[in-house]
Amino acid sequence: MAEQMSGLAGDRALLGRTSTAERVADILRSRIAEGFFPPGTRLSEDSIGGALGVSRNTLREAFRLLTHERLLVHELNRGVFVRVLTVEDVEDIYRTRRLVECAVVRGLGEPPYALGGLAEAVGEGQRAAREGDWKAVGTANIHFHQELVALASGERTAELMRSVFAELRLAFHVVDEPQRLHEPYIARNGEILQALEAGDRNAAERLLAAYLDVSLERVVEVYRRRVGDGD
Repeated sequence: MAEQMSGLAGDRALLGRTSTAERVADILRSRIAEGFFPPGTRLSEDSIGGALGVSRNTLREAFRLLTHERLLVHELNRGVFVRVLTVEDVEDIYRTRRLVECAVVRGLGEPPYALGGLAEAVGEGQRAAREGDWKAVGTANIHFHQELVALASGERTAELMRSVFAELRLAFHVVDEPQRLHEPYIARNGEILQALEAGDRNAAERLLAAYLDVSLERVVEVYRRRVGDGD
């Protein structure tokens, strides 16, 4: 925990002169997504508040925001913990992804599409795979789908999916088999990109739906072995 707090103290500069709960929540959200605070970790108000140089009230408000996003959970008389998802949670995340991401592709309108961000994310994943950095491949995969959602140009959609992708990272940290989990999707992302480059949004939607179905099956298979079915 001391090493974690030392690393977190380096984020203090990100707060600027006005240490708002939203900015603290942004820092903690990023750290949770990176696996800095793994699922099941108890978050100490004193340690985190001291590392970031923020008041207890500001930190508690940040905790409240992240609890609302389903990244943290408050347990009576025990404190605040990084949430451990159930298998049902994982299934619900993928159900939401399928509804939103496929709808984004379906509603793209006439080509050409602004695909620079998607192409960059595909390249990022390919480079990370060549270097054998499978966690970075997972990060690139999330970037790909964030860029896909961004094609909708809707703030509400982006905000919703930011929370969904952050929750998804919680599952990935528990599975902890990054190569097995992410390697197959490097090629699949490329195929979706190629379909969109060709202006074929129907093919892209079919590829995306199949991708999400296979990914759900693969993640749930491993996740169930790690945490069980939940309640």
